[in-house]
Amino acid sequence: MAFETDDTIQRDQGLTAAEDADARLRTDIRLLGRILGDTVRDQEGEAVFDLVERIRQTSIRFHRDEDEPARRELEAILDGMSTPETVLIVRAFSYFSHLANIAEDQNNIRHRRQQALAGAPPAAGTLAKALERAAAAGIGRDALRRFFGSAQVSPVLTAHPTEVRRKSTIDREMEIAALLDRAERTRLTPDEVAADEEQLRRAVLTLWQTNLLRRTKLTVLDEVANGLSFYGYTFLKEVPRLHNRLEDSLAAEVAGEEEEGLASFLRMGSWIGGDRDGNPFVTAEVMRAALRMQSVQVLRFYLHELHELGAELSLAAQLVDVDADLTALAARSPDTSPHRRGEPYRLAVSGIYARLAATAVALDGQELGRTPVGAAEPYAAAADFAADLDVLDRSLKANRSAVVARGRLRHLRRAVDCFGFHLASLDMRQNSAVHERTVAELLEAAAPGTGYAKLGEDERIALLAAELVNPRPLASPFLVYGEETRGELDVLRAAAEAHRVFGRSSIQQSIVSMTEGASDLLEIAVLLKEAGLIDAAGTSHLNIVPLFETIDDLRHCAAIMDRLLSLPAYRRLVDSRGGLQEVMLGYSDSNKDGGFVTSGWELYKAEIRLMEVFSRHGVRLRLFHGRGGSVGRGGGPSYDAILAQPGGAVNGQIRITEQGEIISSKYSNAEVGRGNLEILAAATLEASLIQPQVNAPNEAYLAAMEELSASAYAAYRGLVYETEGFEDYFWASTVISEIATLNIGSRPASRGKTRRIEDLRAIPWVFSWAQCRLMLPGWYGFGSAIAAWVAAHPDKGIGFFRELYREWPFFRMLLSNMDMVLAKSSIAVASRYAELVPDEALRRTIFSRIRAEWQMSIDALLAIMGHERLLQGNPLLERSIRHRFPYLDPLNHVQVELLKLHRAEGADEQVLRGVQLTINGISAGLRNSG
Repeated sequence: MAFETDDTIQRDQGLTAAEDADARLRTDIRLLGRILGDTVRDQEGEAVFDLVERIRQTSIRFHRDEDEPARRELEAILDGMSTPETVLIVRAFSYFSHLANIAEDQNNIRHRRQQALAGAPPAAGTLAKALERAAAAGIGRDALRRFFGSAQVSPVLTAHPTEVRRKSTIDREMEIAALLDRAERTRLTPDEVAADEEQLRRAVLTLWQTNLLRRTKLTVLDEVANGLSFYGYTFLKEVPRLHNRLEDSLAAEVAGEEEEGLASFLRMGSWIGGDRDGNPFVTAEVMRAALRMQSVQVLRFYLHELHELGAELSLAAQLVDVDADLTALAARSPDTSPHRRGEPYRLAVSGIYARLAATAVALDGQELGRTPVGAAEPYAAAADFAADLDVLDRSLKANRSAVVARGRLRHLRRAVDCFGFHLASLDMRQNSAVHERTVAELLEAAAPGTGYAKLGEDERIALLAAELVNPRPLASPFLVYGEETRGELDVLRAAAEAHRVFGRSSIQQSIVSMTEGASDLLEIAVLLKEAGLIDAAGTSHLNIVPLFETIDDLRHCAAIMDRLLSLPAYRRLVDSRGGLQEVMLGYSDSNKDGGFVTSGWELYKAEIRLMEVFSRHGVRLRLFHGRGGSVGRGGGPSYDAILAQPGGAVNGQIRITEQGEIISSKYSNAEVGRGNLEILAAATLEASLIQPQVNAPNEAYLAAMEELSASAYAAYRGLVYETEGFEDYFWASTVISEIATLNIGSRPASRGKTRRIEDLRAIPWVFSWAQCRLMLPGWYGFGSAIAAWVAAHPDKGIGFFRELYREWPFFRMLLSNMDMVLAKSSIAVASRYAELVPDEALRRTIFSRIRAEWQMSIDALLAIMGHERLLQGNPLLERSIRHRFPYLDPLNHVQVELLKLHRAEGADEQVLRGVQLTINGISAGLRNSG
């Protein structure tokens, strides 16, 4: 029975749809678990197989009610294992978590298809539902076209290191998913069923014999390559498909009327290769290489599609009419084959292929596809390539072949419009402190005695504003600057070069981390002027984007932007960008700084204040949400998060980071990826045009949240920053030290060689709490804050918060995310990690506080939501977690034992490898751990 669910699967006609879906999910889990169990038995022997099952059964008993005999039995089993046995157990349970994830994704796809086949009403989060709501609100097709004509929805991939899987394992998992999908959609013969199961066994065996973890540290370009793989999996096909489906939905119903095109509003972004904040390995040359790799990826796709298109367009000149433009395009083709003389469309396509192949050589120095039929001039820009494809499209439509034009050609035309020759817009990001030092050195070299670093904010602003309108360059080729200054100038010059080579869409944002004053944005403006990306007349070729991260920064961001927009020199830059200013809000650091409740509330208030400032200045605001994967870093369902924004905050413009393991969980499967892209588009439409444009349904809600936030902040800060010995507790009771040994990213885990929480990056902070199953950054302080508010307002009591939960999307999202996080937590498992703290008094003091707050938070959450158990309102997720806990919990218990060994014995590589494998498995089981 190893790797199977405990409940017997019963199928009868009395099952509800939910029960049937659950049963079919367990059927898939049972199949994959049986194959994995057989693989473990065949490869490692019956004894290891039996050991896996003993651990699983004992873990179930312990998890259910902190059964002390089960705890002792589990510890005895784990203590009695050798290190090699332990590693095998970890691998077995880790792989089961990965396989369970595949089964769940396929079950979600199955559910969506069943709904569609049954003719069910469109579900929330789909474009069909959003369009239905728009129609009900009286918003017509023309208004929707205008909306999408100025909208921008941009998922931005980052390399933040929380993805512990290798691409090798992801590829095998996709093969397994494809086989499950085939079984679901196709009526197979017995021979085909047997062949597919054998292929499943091959894939699982290959996984078992593949290293789960990387042996070497990733470079930045490795991260770029990993990020680009998701374009092959999903984006290159699904981004155009989404636009085309929406375009069809908005098409005029009048027969024969020329359909009106829909603007491409979904634009991919990336930080991978451009994010220098805290990553010394992102240099000018690395950024150039990242841009080349992006270009290679998209041009290779275009060339493949053109080759397939040429095979399809065999239309003969004597059978179809051909317009003059198409005739001229075919005549310019270097294709002299006699076989294609009477096939003008193929001639035109072969000519386009030759030009695009020449473009690939010119841009990237590489031959990317089949050898073209002859020499041709490269395209100067993607728009010229698109223009040639438009000739094909117009000719086909003019000659009654519109249905042919709507196939591969339509998809390719849309892809070119979305991706150009650059694929994704690469953001540059750097810390404001680096810009400050760079500007200070340049000024001191040009005018010794300037002493920029010692100037006050007003003096800095005056000096920088004057420099912005000064036409002469500040840097001199005859002076020698420090390494940091040279590196910064090189990167910005590489950005200007990218604009010339790939077009201005290749790099559109320069993000300033830790923005604390107006001078921080003027500094980067001065540096951009040095690279020719800003001129003295006030024209900017990219957006300067402040990133507000800490609680204090969020509280002051509106005042900073007010001052900036009041400066003529800066306002000219904004006006040159169409009167639009982007502002990025950081969820991760604000959470680490002030806790989950206060971070969410300060972000909400910051948006309200920013909207007021921007409205007063007549400038459009685009918010860039720096959300992580876990709730502790701003994660959670994207649809709910977008709809929970203050009224008017979205307004058709939104950018959102996609980070770490969230990228692969959302976008490695094309169908799952299409659903996630649709969620972003649908939510943006609804939040902009349909949601009430108010900050809260009742002003009293805002006052209550302010009071609640203050109490939660005090509780969180009191534990994390004001409790003596808390840093020691954190470092001892979590895998924070061992996370740094994983080869999952190029960026250092900490900002400095200290143990201070302030210096720790938000990602390992949240990741560590997830590993020990406390998830503390996603809920701590909520329970005591609710208790304090109820005590202070006995006349309103808990019923007032039930009203907030019912009426206010922001508060509902806050609680929904906590519900998910607390459901994935386990105080029983966490208690074992507390035992790693050598100081018994410290351990008892802090863990008792955490346990009490955990219970208070659950009690408050359930009371407000009116539920009896966590995730009562989300049965799919509840079943998912119930299925995986028997396989997730053993990994935690093994991790604790390995941590004891590792910290006692030190340099045993096999033990450390075991710890790293448990980190992988737990991350897979939780799915959004960092």
